[in-house]
Amino acid sequence: MSTNSIGYNDQAGDAQAEVGQEATPTTASSSVTAAFGLFSSDGKKNEDLKQMLESNKDSAKLDAMKRVVGMIARGKNASELFPAVVKNVASKNIEIKKLVYVYLMRYAEEQQDLALLSISTFQRALKDPNQLIRASALRVLSSIRVPIIVPIMMLAIKEASTDLSPYVRKNAAHAIQKLYSLDPEQKESLIEVIEKLLKDKSTLVAGSVVMAFEEVCPDRIDLIHKNYRKLCNLLVDVEEWGQVVIIHMLTRYARTQFVSPWKEDGVFEGYNEKNFYESDEDHTEKNQKENKPYSMDQDHRLLIRNTKPLLQSRNAAVVMAVAQLYWHVAPKSEAGIVAKSLVRLLRSNREVQYVVLQNIATMSIQHKGMFEPHLKSFYVRSTDPTMIKTLKLEILTNLANEANISTLLREFQTYVKSQDKQFAAATIQAIGRCATNISEVTDTCLNGLVCLLSNRDEIVVAESVVVIKKLLQTQLAHHGEIIKRMAKLLDSITVPVARASILWLTGEYCERVQKIAPDVLRKMAKSFTAEDDLVKLQILNLAAKLYLTNSRQTKLLTQYILNLGKYDQSYDIRDRTRFIRQLIVPNEKSGALSKYAKKIFLAQKPAPLLESPFKDREHFQLGTLSHTLNMKANGYLELSDWPEIAPDPSVRNVEIIESAKEWPSILGKTKKEKPSERFYSESEEEEEDDEDKESDDTSSSSDSESDSDSEEGKKEGQGNSSVESSNSSSEDENTGKSKAKRNSNGTEKNKVKSQKVLDSSSSESSSTEESSSESSSESDFERNLEARKSLRAAHPPKKEENALQVNRAATKQEMSLLDLDDFNPVSAPTVLPRSSILSPTLTADLEGLNLSSSSVINVSTPVFVPMKTHELLHRMSGKGLAAHYHFSRQPCIYNEEMVSVQVTLTNTNDQKMENIHLDEKKLPAGMKVHMFNSIESLEPGKSITVTMGIDFCDSTQAASFFLCTKEDQFSVSIQPPVGELLLPVTMSEKDFKKEQGRLTGMNETSTTITVAPQNSTPLAIVQKVVSVANLGVVPSGEDNIHRFAAKTVHSGSLMLVTVELEEGSTAQLIINTEKTVIGSMLLRELKPVLSQG
Repeated sequence: MSTNSIGYNDQAGDAQAEVGQEATPTTASSSVTAAFGLFSSDGKKNEDLKQMLESNKDSAKLDAMKRVVGMIARGKNASELFPAVVKNVASKNIEIKKLVYVYLMRYAEEQQDLALLSISTFQRALKDPNQLIRASALRVLSSIRVPIIVPIMMLAIKEASTDLSPYVRKNAAHAIQKLYSLDPEQKESLIEVIEKLLKDKSTLVAGSVVMAFEEVCPDRIDLIHKNYRKLCNLLVDVEEWGQVVIIHMLTRYARTQFVSPWKEDGVFEGYNEKNFYESDEDHTEKNQKENKPYSMDQDHRLLIRNTKPLLQSRNAAVVMAVAQLYWHVAPKSEAGIVAKSLVRLLRSNREVQYVVLQNIATMSIQHKGMFEPHLKSFYVRSTDPTMIKTLKLEILTNLANEANISTLLREFQTYVKSQDKQFAAATIQAIGRCATNISEVTDTCLNGLVCLLSNRDEIVVAESVVVIKKLLQTQLAHHGEIIKRMAKLLDSITVPVARASILWLTGEYCERVQKIAPDVLRKMAKSFTAEDDLVKLQILNLAAKLYLTNSRQTKLLTQYILNLGKYDQSYDIRDRTRFIRQLIVPNEKSGALSKYAKKIFLAQKPAPLLESPFKDREHFQLGTLSHTLNMKANGYLELSDWPEIAPDPSVRNVEIIESAKEWPSILGKTKKEKPSERFYSESEEEEEDDEDKESDDTSSSSDSESDSDSEEGKKEGQGNSSVESSNSSSEDENTGKSKAKRNSNGTEKNKVKSQKVLDSSSSESSSTEESSSESSSESDFERNLEARKSLRAAHPPKKEENALQVNRAATKQEMSLLDLDDFNPVSAPTVLPRSSILSPTLTADLEGLNLSSSSVINVSTPVFVPMKTHELLHRMSGKGLAAHYHFSRQPCIYNEEMVSVQVTLTNTNDQKMENIHLDEKKLPAGMKVHMFNSIESLEPGKSITVTMGIDFCDSTQAASFFLCTKEDQFSVSIQPPVGELLLPVTMSEKDFKKEQGRLTGMNETSTTITVAPQNSTPLAIVQKVVSVANLGVVPSGEDNIHRFAAKTVHSGSLMLVTVELEEGSTAQLIINTEKTVIGSMLLRELKPVLSQG
């Protein structure tokens, strides 16, 4: 593309491309120039670029910036050009300014001091008349990740969130996420901005602000209530990326606000009144159905209905998002409509196929009927990769039933002959699953697998043996012939799993093959030493079983095999051999178990359960990374269970804008009227019906119209009592109710027609708001003049005209271009929503208080032990500078998550050393170092001790940095022992046992140790344990149990250590902690200390 194609203009539609993409130099001339520049020396090249950047010609600057960005794209270091580039940040040339923005986003963090000089320029650009300049300035400002400008970024985001341009507001939503990652403490302020942007009616903003909501405060469902219906109706017009984000958010919202549509029992009450987005025909059909087993909430139905058209989207992610919404939110009877759309995605590339097939595999386990009509779509093609073949095979197996099993088995016979051996083995496993799930074909499948035993391919035969073994366990009939045939395969088959399966079958059913079993054992005894460990274990089991059932023939063979196993290289084989010898060969040392050896070895084994590997994935939300990986990914938000009782649906009612409520009183009305404006309508469906009924509406009397308005106001007042007038008399209410009953038909028609007028006005105002900034100011001023005239006019004769004026007034106040109070000759009192007594911050603080008795766990002073000093820098390596360090075992004064380290520096030279300081290397992710202040000078023979803090992130990974003097720098590192990552805590014995009870199972690590006699006294145990780890002593009421407690410095996780002395010289060492890695490492270090003398 040409250079001119990347220019800015005043149209918002051209703002789609990102700066980073636009700035890539692609013209032929610039490429040639950049290429020749790369062959010159660095100094000369950079000098040339500096001169071009300081030139008075924009063409030279533009060419230089293209070359600089080209260097960045190739991985070259262009940081030394930062001063020259920053000077052009205020250039009036749009092309130069864009490329400067790209450069600043790359190097602002490295050159923070110089980057701060350009902040004022960005602040000025935020007020530029061009919306694209304002948006770009905000994008670059939020990309400069310098903590010191967080307040400036916060102010810029707040200003941009009220910008007239939806593109600027969209970038403000993007900047929210960047600022939150930089400074999470700004969360409350950012939530206020999100709440404001969620009310935005622009489709360009919706997806971005919902993404910011998901990143910053996904648990604040209350922010969605008032915007739920608007988001549902905007969904079709939002860009595809935004559609995916909004659908996933609305899925979580629906699971918390609506009752389960999957309940079959019980009668649920729905709304009796007709909602504004229902057509007359839908309402009539709804009234005809009585005593339905389940009545869906109208907002629930709105979500399902508005997402249905997106199943036709060309974007696979959107279709997948709608499919998961139907799966998790819609009634089971309606979830089937997504099947056809998902099958359509199987024509996409293999990556999309893989994700879609994984989700279909999960769906097909619970609802086979969804995909049975599309069975042939899952037939394997020769061009499919193995991963796709395996998933299709899994789905075919899930869909198998009595009706289609014969077709599938013929298909499987073809797959077994595939050259892809991994796929052929998976097919044999699928045949085995079909045989267990469908009893009618069990024998057929078993015979087919037996036939495969004569296959030339060893992998096919091995997999067949394994599957046959599982099938035989599920069959109670005698299968001696099959076992005999499989036993003959031992001479030819070499796959360890298959050989082990044959031996297991021979031993398990040895009484049915009494003649060949001893011979099988004889053959295996010859090759015992050359077999795999898995096969050796089964040979030992076979020998034990035959010894117990046919000792006359196999006694000597068993003794021979046990002697071979006794000296095997594998300790598993040796342990199993000793166990079996003591169990089956009775002697003086044999215990009581020898009497039950036959029952133990020949007990009836439970049949294996052949299940789909996708059965355990159903608890993950479909379409997520966690579902694909079958493990919880970072940032995954679990779907909540359906509530038993639906929360109050009135929270989703949209409040009427206050200025609109003032207008009736200004116009001289004695009774307040409330326009029935909402965010959404189905005017397209009702348009023809409303035109046919227009004559009936005009024939209604003025009394019936006023009564209809009164009745409608009462209905809406139930959802918004805070803004309802309290001055209406009971007589008017009774009169209105009686008239409403007599004129119900007229009321319904008037409601439909007035809603149509309001919705058309709303669409006009929303389209006007999204126009360009130049034209919008003039048109808004003209509309305000029209509103001013209409205020002075007489009361309009019809309700529709009055409602239209109210709607326009509300739209103008939202845009905040003119203050409508200037036109109000009389100030009418407004009824404001009642604010909460407690502020959100105070409420959160009060919720955190707990008046009940709780455990007291505080950091205590460490137990005194001799200080261990470690060498940081040897005096020979440091050219006379020696450095040692030790861990002070005290809380760090710089940061509570840091480990305090004291470093002693010694000058062993005969000359003074100057400017001793630390210089940071690139640390591992999350690790932080607080350097000590620079030491100006250190006299010869003198020493100085300084303190530094290191956040090791609860790991023993070394922190590396440079120890520098005025002339030299030395690479040093500090690696903490695991015991120094802890801080001692004090707690009572009761609290210790309580916390220990919570940290069981996988959070517990234990071992048995032999304690040296001199270490068995309480004082010795405390000294030994505390010398290894910074633990606090917990008082114990038992002499033989010693307890220690600490918490990890970074995360504050408890570390509980128990030493329980037992009879003799043994002791049980137990560690309970959530940090299992640290716990196991601490266990390894404590064990030798307590054992040695």
